[in-house]
Amino acid sequence: MRYVTFGDEQPTISPDDFYMTEAIKEAKLALAEDEIPIGAIVVCQNKIIGRGHNLTERLTDVSAHAEMQALTAAANFMGGKYLKDCTLYVTLEPCVMCAGATYWFQLGKIVFGAYDTRMGFGRLNQKITHPKTIITGGIKENECAELVREFFKKKR
Repeated sequence: MRYVTFGDEQPTISPDDFYMTEAIKEAKLALAEDEIPIGAIVVCQNKIIGRGHNLTERLTDVSAHAEMQALTAAANFMGGKYLKDCTLYVTLEPCVMCAGATYWFQLGKIVFGAYDTRMGFGRLNQKITHPKTIITGGIKENECAELVREFFKKKR
């Protein structure tokens, strides 16, 4: 595993932790807009090429999930519809719609923070992502989950 180093004083962190922190920044932008705090980024060759956070309320569009925003931005950046060499970092396990979209983008890897046992694609017990897509869950899980928990706690 490769690590990102920030000088002698700073601890060394894994790329997954580093990029999930960037996705969390996007989730906090959603929170500031009173959207469900989910954030996503797309990384290709160690460069962030797409960012997104939930915009479903602002756009009155149920498909305006963080993943969809980030994937579309990445495809526009790449100038093509396939993201085979890219990684999606998202703070919450993707729903079925977003996981299905990653299939069509032929995404190389998905890394998510908190598991979503209610709406996450993993609850289906079947593979709906591209067969070559690598999936990793639980990166900064507590921090990602806490954002969503606190949002809904305030809503109730």
